[in-house]
Amino acid sequence: MVFFALSFALGVWTLQQMEALPTLPAYWPLALLCLLLPRTLPQLLRQALLLSCAALLGFCHAAYIAQSRLADGLPDDWQGRNITLVGVVAEMPRLHERGLRFAFDVGNVETRGATVPPRILLSSYQTGHQPALDFHAGERWRFTVRLKQPHSTRNPYTSDFEVWALERNIGATGYIYNKVAPQRLDASVFKPGYLVERMRESLRARFHATLRDAPYTGILVALAIGDQASITQDEWRLFTRTGVNHLMSISGLHITLLASMFFGLTYWLWRRSTRLTLRLPARKAAALVGVTVALAYSLISGFEIPAQRTFYMLSTFAGMLLLSRNVAPGQMLAAALLVVLLLDPWAVLAPGFWLSFGAVALIFYVSANRLGRPHWLVEYGKVQWAMTIGLIPPLLALFQQLSLVSPLANAFAIPLVSLLVVPLTLLGTLPGFDWTLHLAHYVLAFCMSLLRLLDGLPVSVWTQHAPPAWAIASGVLGALWILAPRGFPMRALGIILLLPMFLIEPVTPAHGSARVWIFDVGQGLAVAVQTRHHALLFDTGPDYAGEADSGNRILVPALRGLGVAHLDTLLLSHGDIDHIGGTDSVLQAIPTDRILTSLDADDRRLAGQSNISPCRDGMEWEWDGIRFEVLHPPAATAAKRHDNDQSCVIRIGTGERHILLTGDIESTAEESLSRRHPGELAADLLVAPHHGSKSSSSPSFVTAVAPQYVVFTAGYRNRFHHPHPDIVRRYQQLGIRVLRSDLNGALSIDLHPSGIELDSYRRSHRRYWSHMP
Repeated sequence: MVFFALSFALGVWTLQQMEALPTLPAYWPLALLCLLLPRTLPQLLRQALLLSCAALLGFCHAAYIAQSRLADGLPDDWQGRNITLVGVVAEMPRLHERGLRFAFDVGNVETRGATVPPRILLSSYQTGHQPALDFHAGERWRFTVRLKQPHSTRNPYTSDFEVWALERNIGATGYIYNKVAPQRLDASVFKPGYLVERMRESLRARFHATLRDAPYTGILVALAIGDQASITQDEWRLFTRTGVNHLMSISGLHITLLASMFFGLTYWLWRRSTRLTLRLPARKAAALVGVTVALAYSLISGFEIPAQRTFYMLSTFAGMLLLSRNVAPGQMLAAALLVVLLLDPWAVLAPGFWLSFGAVALIFYVSANRLGRPHWLVEYGKVQWAMTIGLIPPLLALFQQLSLVSPLANAFAIPLVSLLVVPLTLLGTLPGFDWTLHLAHYVLAFCMSLLRLLDGLPVSVWTQHAPPAWAIASGVLGALWILAPRGFPMRALGIILLLPMFLIEPVTPAHGSARVWIFDVGQGLAVAVQTRHHALLFDTGPDYAGEADSGNRILVPALRGLGVAHLDTLLLSHGDIDHIGGTDSVLQAIPTDRILTSLDADDRRLAGQSNISPCRDGMEWEWDGIRFEVLHPPAATAAKRHDNDQSCVIRIGTGERHILLTGDIESTAEESLSRRHPGELAADLLVAPHHGSKSSSSPSFVTAVAPQYVVFTAGYRNRFHHPHPDIVRRYQQLGIRVLRSDLNGALSIDLHPSGIELDSYRRSHRRYWSHMP
């Protein structure tokens, strides 16, 4: 059972790595061979064929589900056009900076000829003096919307919105067109899923009404109904740095403890009635109640992967108990694995999948099939040791960081949160028990104060580059070796197998070469330049919404994964939010020696920074054989907050090869550049001025630079319509190859004296779900 489930999972994972979906009819007959294997085959051969068929079954199943989902897409012709449709708000709406966002189940498309997927993701925006629209789960509405196909920014070591949308069967995203008034047609549509979402929404409202402005209300909401968006970015950062993030949302531990409490209570009460016990043994009755409680908690939490895995495991346990059969822990976990992947083949791409199943497998590994029962405190310490050592490889692979205070933090956080905060919070969901929410908040506030003390220690987190795949495999083997039962030979040698993850560093460019990353940050700009021993970041991209910006969503994880742990220079070209929106997040996470900018040093957005210098024409330096020359703005220019023509312009070169970064300069600054630096603008690659706007890339400037490549950094279907078609045509007519971040994703450029080499991340890491406009 265990090896069958692992082989099935391997087949599912293999499918998710493919660039295109296979033609299934050729594979299904092979996959079904496992049903026809003769028993006369040698046992070893039969087992090998059975596992191969299991992998092929997983592969075919995942491909079939994917083909079904991808068939329900938004046609290209209907992107950005007004479509009137009727449907139901399918989940509790969540706040964003200017309105609400929610999934919408489409029931009827009223616009003639339009084709719309059955489920879409909509946002509402409040503009001007319009009253805020108020939507609730389970309501039926008529909207006029503008949609687009799901499209994600594509960068190394960052999340992929497109597969997130595919997993949730979201075929399009868009917004409600405010110029046509929405109409609510029904206040409530009866469907079990809608009723659950309506209840979750009402509980969220009750929590906020009861606790009002209490600082940790969002965490209690997340613990009760799984709304992780209620937790702030600073709180997530604290939980991650102290290693307790698994506790501050619906986790398998919480569901198991709650189910166990009801199991024990039911068992204690049931066995006191002879009549009830004769009808159904107390243990079986308790199992039914426990699994029912687990299902209820899982549903109200949104039924995410940790909840699914725990519920399926508990269901397997309850089922075997009802059938009076004993099941090994590994078989229970294997059964849960199969069910999760049958229902959600994309689960293998989620970090929570690996951490969730990995953590439970580690618990079984160190505690199951052991002789004797140690003291509960010894058992608890053994499990904490297993979590600390066993999760090192997946944490480094997925997040490139480890909490060094995690064992201590979990030692007090697990009992406080799981045994006090969660039960009190869930009790507060019942009518008349609102007062328990205040108790839960007091306990949580105490826990948070302790976590902040740990986070304030000089060394609380280890961060590093992403280890290579072979080093992770070695680390997994090393962790299992260290955690092996007493008597296993030379367990300490497992440490040696862990070392490659920490010691093998990414290859840096040779002397005289540089690696340049033009990140795909949407409508904005961020470029990293890495030499052998130095790193520069040119702009930090846009501020997206609320606490989300390109710094914490893209640049910090990407730079960390690529091995850039320190910035020698952060260059902020000018003050537009699409160029400096991620600055705070970058400075908070990555040590930075100096900041060059055209902004005034006392600009409020640079408050607290003492290492600021103006970027001015004439500045130049050399790192590891790579020359950096600032060409603009002129030295005598006064800084202005919103002047595109004051953007810093920098040329990076080695030998006769150059890259020119131009910020948002427009034709006036282009003319000034050409006049002050005649013959010095030539470059092999140009990042187009002002994202390709019509007011930039003048013919004389394009001719002066004469690049081999031009890169337009713009958001997919952005409201500014960048890059302008006339500007794109201007470059193409000169034989210049056009690249775009919205179409190519992040671009990796290796700059050598002999030339440049380019790689498109969207194309080199293409998957079958990747949006290729």
